[in-house]
Formats: sequence, C-alpha cells, structure tokens
Amino acid sequence: MTAPQVPGARPKAVQTAPIKPPALQTPSETADAMAQAERLALQSDLAWVGEYNGAITGDVSSRMVDAIKEYQKAKGGKPTGVLNPQERAALAETARRKQDNVGWKIVTEMTSGARLGIPGKLVPQQTTDANGSKWSSPTGTVQVQLSRRKEANPTTAKLAEAEKKEPAGRKVDYTVVKPDFFVLSGLQGLKKFYVRGTFKGDEVRIMTILYDQATENTVEPVVIAMSSAFNAFPTGPQAGPPPRKTVEYGTGIVVSDDGAILADRLVTDSCLAITIGGFGNADRLAEDKEHDLALLHIYGARGLKPLILTGGAAKTSVDVVGIADPQSQGGAAVVSSVKGALAPVGSGDAALSPPPAVGFSGGPAIDGDGKFAGLALLKPAVIAGPATAAPASQAVMVPAETVRDFLKANGVTANGTSTDAKASVVRVICVRK
Repeated sequence: MTAPQVPGARPKAVQTAPIKPPALQTPSETADAMAQAERLALQSDLAWVGEYNGAITGDVSSRMVDAIKEYQKAKGGKPTGVLNPQERAALAETARRKQDNVGWKIVTEMTSGARLGIPGKLVPQQTTDANGSKWSSPTGTVQVQLSRRKEANPTTAKLAEAEKKEPAGRKVDYTVVKPDFFVLSGLQGLKKFYVRGTFKGDEVRIMTILYDQATENTVEPVVIAMSSAFNAFPTGPQAGPPPRKTVEYGTGIVVSDDGAILADRLVTDSCLAITIGGFGNADRLAEDKEHDLALLHIYGARGLKPLILTGGAAKTSVDVVGIADPQSQGGAAVVSSVKGALAPVGSGDAALSPPPAVGFSGGPAIDGDGKFAGLALLKPAVIAGPATAAPASQAVMVPAETVRDFLKANGVTANGTSTDAKASVVRVICVRK
C-alpha cells in the first residue's frame, strides 16, 4: 500500500541508480566478468581454431570479441560476441581435437630449461647439442629451434636487428620490439618464419619456427600457441591448470569384491555425482593429494573382478589398460591398452611416455610379466598461455607399493582374484556444475 497524495503536494523525489540488465551488457563487459582462467582458455581455444591471433594473456580486448564474432559467423550463428553454452562447448571440443591432431605438448628444453609448446606429431624428430634443440618433421617442412648463446650487453633492439640479417635474405613483414622480448615474422626463402627471443643477463634464448607456405592453415594457429607458451627463463610457481570439464571421464580399478575402486583424484574432484559405468553411483571415501589417488566405493554391485595388486616394480616399460573418453571412440566403452616407457621423476613416481589417451587416467599399468606395476595418471593439459615454470610430466605412473600403502591406510583389503586387467577396469564418470 502507498500513502495517498495530499492535494497540491509535490511528490518526494527518490534517487535511483540505473541498473543495467545482463542482456544490455556489452561483450567486453561480459568477458570482463569471467574468471581469468576462463578468459585464458577462451583465447587459447579461439587461437587453435584460427580466429584469434593475439597474445594469450587473459586480458579483455576488442580483438578477442571480434574473434568470438568471427567464430560465431563461421558456424552460422548470430555474431553477438558472447558465446552461449553450446557454442562454448563446441569451440572447446574443436580446439581439443586440433591440439590432439598435432600432438600438442609442453616440454622443457634439455640444455637451457626453457619451456616450449611443441606440436609433437608435426615435428617428431629432435636433436640436441650444447647450443639448444631442434624439432623437425621427417621432410623438413616444419622446423622448430631453440637456440642459446652468450652475448655481452644484449638488448632486444640489438637482437632483433641481428635476427633480421641472419640468415641473409630474410624478408621481415612484422616486427615487435619490447624491453623484455622481440618478435619477427616474414619469409625466409620459400618458407615462412617466426622468431621470438629474449635475454637474461648475458644469456640469449631465441625460438625460431620455419614452415612451408603450403602448411600455413595447419601451422599458423600452432605458432600463436607456441609464442604464448614460450618461456625462456622459467621461474616461480606454475600457473594453475584450466578449469576441469563439466563431464569428465576416467578409468578405475576394482580392488576388492565389496566395491572398492581406485581412481584418479583429479578426475573425481568437485563432482556433483560420480558414476561407475554399468554399476551406478559411487562415493569418494579418501584421497592422497601427494600422489593424486582416490578411493571410491560402490554398494550392492555384483560380478566385480578385483585385480591382483601384488606386483613388482616395472623397470622400463608397461602396458596401460583403460577406457578412452567416449568422444574419442564414438561413444563406445571399449577397454584397450597402450604401451608406455618409464623414467624416474622423483617422489617415487615415474614419467610415462607417450601419455595415454584422455580417459585412461586411473588405469592400471601392467609390467612385462603381466603383473600390476602401478596406476597411470594423466596430468591436466596446460593451455597455450604465458609459462612460468618447467612443466611436470604429462603422464606419470604411481608405483604399486604406493598404491598398496594408500589402500592399507584406508582399511581396504585388496583381495584381488583376477590377473586380467581388462576385466578389472571400469569407466569413472564425474559430473560437475
């Protein structure tokens, strides 16, 4: 109810602040409201699909908004500059496929400790000497080189001028010189080139990418990602991984006949629900943050075949058994295995190379004698963004002894009866907000 107006009285003025409804927000304002990690991931995905060619920093810019609009137009949508959930999911999946197609990985150059993003499938051949490393395709159509040298009193301006002249005949069509780095690009003979360099003290480090013009559509999005991922002098803590997926798939190992399942802690983090394919919902009872182990439990399940965990220690290689992400195998839930080589990385774990497919994380690693050697874990992918530290291995194997200690500490009696790892693995599905 409102008080009646007194005749002849002037209504009392009320000060109000205009409220801008979300529908009237500009695309830049919408992007600015995102978390930094979301903007980084968005810029990275736009770069991978060939729509964004700027620095991947997470900063809002008209270039990023224009890239979103171009992506929407290319997909037949309305160019609003703001992606709806379906468009964002489609963009992320397309970018992921393109990364997989070129074998994108973050590596540490052996002689310098510099951090680079390398398209491993495009440049599988690597050579290293005291002056750096070179990655190349079998026919030399794509080449990546990290060179290092000592130079008295370097500046980015002097370094850029020197790179313009060496090798002779370079035609530079793009130059950026900042106090802490420089970038050049153009033509070198019949190839396109991209150079990014910097220095610290008297140590100079320069990344050079050469590629045939015929490969331009494939390589140029990778060049943008490589430029943003390049960190010549890694220091400080590594930036956090991108946000986890809304629905994430992993592999679990049945370790007891009453429903205990061993899984990847990160795959099962922050889940609204955890489902075991074919068996129903599971509870997460315990975790080991140091080794990224998780203990799950399903109730009332029958026909479980717990794996025998009394294995030894694998020396050089294992077979990893798992179930790939259904998007990678047409929705199927086929159990398969892949081979991997091992190398010590500290904390008792071992680096696993090459990393198994997405979905395999949490799967058992089986040694040459057919015995359980440990748990294979995939590490969250690093987006193509500014790098601040040498990366951890992209896949590791937690040894069998560590796994057994974790289960014992949580009161699980591993009463395995199965020697067939393929019969003892299950699909783990995490659903988040």
